[in-house]
Amino acid sequence: MDRFRPVLESQSARLLGVALIASFVTFQAHAIYIKVRSERGKDRLNRELRELYRDDHLLPPTLKKTVEKGNGDAADQNDHQIPNGIAMAIGGGAAIASHTALGIAGYDEGLIREQLARNYAFFGEEGMKSIRHATVSIVGCGGVGSWAAMMLARTGVGKLRLIDFDYVTLSSLNRHASATRADVGTPKVQSLKQTIAAITPWVKVEAFADLWNIENEKEHDWLTGSDWVIDAIDNIKTKVDLLSYCHSKGLKVIASMGAGAKADPSHIQSADISQTIADPLARSVRRRLRMHPVHPVLAGIPVVYSTEVPSSDDPNALGLLPLPEEEFEKGKVDELAPFADFRVRILPVLGMIPAIFGMHVATYLVCELGGRIIEEPLAVKGRKKLWEKLAKDLTARETKWAGLEKQQRIPLTDQEVGFVFEELHRSKSSFPPFESLSRPTLVRWDFSKPLSVTNCVVMSPQEASKHEEGYRNGLSPAQVWGKEAVAAVQRRQLEATRWVDAIY
Repeated sequence: MDRFRPVLESQSARLLGVALIASFVTFQAHAIYIKVRSERGKDRLNRELRELYRDDHLLPPTLKKTVEKGNGDAADQNDHQIPNGIAMAIGGGAAIASHTALGIAGYDEGLIREQLARNYAFFGEEGMKSIRHATVSIVGCGGVGSWAAMMLARTGVGKLRLIDFDYVTLSSLNRHASATRADVGTPKVQSLKQTIAAITPWVKVEAFADLWNIENEKEHDWLTGSDWVIDAIDNIKTKVDLLSYCHSKGLKVIASMGAGAKADPSHIQSADISQTIADPLARSVRRRLRMHPVHPVLAGIPVVYSTEVPSSDDPNALGLLPLPEEEFEKGKVDELAPFADFRVRILPVLGMIPAIFGMHVATYLVCELGGRIIEEPLAVKGRKKLWEKLAKDLTARETKWAGLEKQQRIPLTDQEVGFVFEELHRSKSSFPPFESLSRPTLVRWDFSKPLSVTNCVVMSPQEASKHEEGYRNGLSPAQVWGKEAVAAVQRRQLEATRWVDAIY
């Protein structure tokens, strides 16, 4: 020990000891400061939440007593006797939702802005002011509508009107945004209202468990005062009536097209109803709108849709599910529909796809409200010019090789040209190995048959010259390109036939 005494008594050792003690004291002081600040923040938040709920006559009696106990100094000394303020807010919000459509008045603005901080950073003060003062009506609160409603609430939209006659079933749980097993047998709008109240209790929610149609709208004026209307209806007749009605009244409306029997999210996009392609429901809605007996509509309605076409290689291509044989034995199967003109058979649905549709709708809508308008979606941008160029080149080839008179139009619309190039042949060469082309061109496949969607392929300029040279020499496509290429084209022709059958 004597050997170490000079070292321990040295100036360096004393400085090291002082430094260690100071570090320990500093660490302890910082830990105490963090703990005190955290406790004060927790107490402040709990006091604000207790004060918020104290005078709310809509609280259940048991929760009311808990809140009253939580006021005053006694609460600070006996925090173990009351629930955590945040948990109480969530529970209270869910309880209130079943009693009121008005949300919670007087919710602390600081807490609201903190919850919406990322949205304020994105849209700014003016944008969020517009969003928070907006009223949005959602007609159809199933797989698409429920997700749209939830995201609108989370973004801060001030008032939501939920309209849907349907009830939650067990089969709804694979796609509905808010429904749980406890909600089975209750209206979908009620499930949504409860969940929204638990997440954004200041949002005003009006829920109507009723069928939207022209007669009910005239009676109840559900859509009056809406800044936007979301059409998420399954039934095509009701959908067309809603879109026509909104257009005639000058109400902004965005519609969801078919999300059933789809699996590829990369095909989901938005466009005006007049510019959609490869979506059978969108095509049918567009046709019916043009011929609507009360208010025809040609364009001006944004829609979310999918260009996905079932693969020709899929032996189990999805469609309406057949009814069990025993249902036919019971009597008239059309009586199984909930209302007249509603379909009886159902489509298989992959739950994630309607959720993406709903979020796409909500994104488009809040960007418009917040001043960040999506002027021209990527899927549409530049597409029409490309289609027109491809159609012009095809017209020139038909004039040269197929005897088409000058100034005569080919029997394909620009939209059909786009379908052949983008959807049918995936913007690539029609021949293996299906390369991406820097200068694609469309060519009639079999010159012995009329030009059509099913008789049109994509080639490079060099391939097109070879194809036309073979035609000039009397060779068939099989003789020019071989069995593998012919088989690939036949698969695409089968897809095109299915598309034509579905559209026309």
